[in-house]
Amino acid sequence: MAGPAFRAAAVRVRVPATSANLGPGFDAFGLALGLYDDVVVRVADSGLHIDIAGEGADTLPRDDGHLLVRSLRTTFDLLGGQPRGLEVVCANRIPHGRGLGSSSAAICAGIVAAAAVTTGAEARLDEVAMLELATEIEGHPDNVAACLLGGFTLAWTESGSARAVRMEPSTALVPIAFVPAEPLLTQTARGLLPATVPHVDAVANAGRSALLVEALTRRPELLMPATEDRLHQEYRAPAMPRSAELVNRLRLDGVPSVISGAGPTVLALTDIGNADKVAGMADQDWAAYRLTLDLEGASVLPLDPGGTPQ
Repeated sequence: MAGPAFRAAAVRVRVPATSANLGPGFDAFGLALGLYDDVVVRVADSGLHIDIAGEGADTLPRDDGHLLVRSLRTTFDLLGGQPRGLEVVCANRIPHGRGLGSSSAAICAGIVAAAAVTTGAEARLDEVAMLELATEIEGHPDNVAACLLGGFTLAWTESGSARAVRMEPSTALVPIAFVPAEPLLTQTARGLLPATVPHVDAVANAGRSALLVEALTRRPELLMPATEDRLHQEYRAPAMPRSAELVNRLRLDGVPSVISGAGPTVLALTDIGNADKVAGMADQDWAAYRLTLDLEGASVLPLDPGGTPQ
C-alpha cells in the first residue's frame, strides 16, 4: 500500500493559549485566549530541522523529543506514513509551565500542521478525530478541546473517546492573566489532589459548574459565585501560595478569579471598563497579560512573504 502524498508548500498554524478548569469545571471546562504560538512546517527531502524563537528557545529539544514533533510524527503515522524530512519553525508566545496550555498548543499545532501538509488528510482526520488524537497524546481533553475549537468548551470522555461541545463566550468578558516568573509542573499540582472529596463539596461544584455555563455565555454578573471551587484549588494551594493569595485578594475586591489550569497563573475575568484597573492589582512580581477571547481555535493561516511566522 502506497504511503501518503505530501504538499510541497509550507503551512503555517496558529494555536491559542487556553485556561482550563475555570474554578469548578475541573478537567472539563476550557477557555481559549488571545495569546498565540505560530508554527511553520514544511516537508523536506531529508532530516529534521527545528528553529525556535520566544518561549522555550533555550530549553526545548530540537529533535524528535520536542512535543510538537512527537505530535507531528504520531499524526503522520495515523495518516499512513512519515515524510522524508521536516523543517519546523516555532514562534512561541505562550508561557511554559504556567497553566496556560502550552503543551496542548504544541500538540494541537502538530496535529493540524501534519494534516495540512498531507494530501487528503481531511477525509481521515476530521474535527472529532483530531480531538481524540490530541486527548490521547495529552491525557485529558479540557485544554486541547479549547485549543482546537476556540471559545468556551466543555469536554468529557464517552466510552473511552473524547468529546467536546463549543459555546460562545460573552463578548463582555476581558480575561487578565497574571503570570508568575516561576513555573509549576502539572504533575506536582495533580499530586496534591486527594483520592476522594466530601460529598457536599462535589455537590457544590456540580451546581457552580452549571452556573458557570450561564455566567460565561450570557450573564457575566454571575461569575463571582459561578467560579467558586471546592475540588482542587485549596488542595493545590501549598504548591503555589502566592497564586492562592492573589486569587483570594482579587475575589475580596470583587474580581472573579481562579487558578488557570494547574497553575500557577491566576486568571481574572472582568469587563472592558475595569480591565486596566484589574491588570494593575498585582505587584511587579507578576506579568499581567490583558487578553482577548479567542473564538477561532487552531487555524491554518497564510504565510508571510518571508515564509516565517510573525
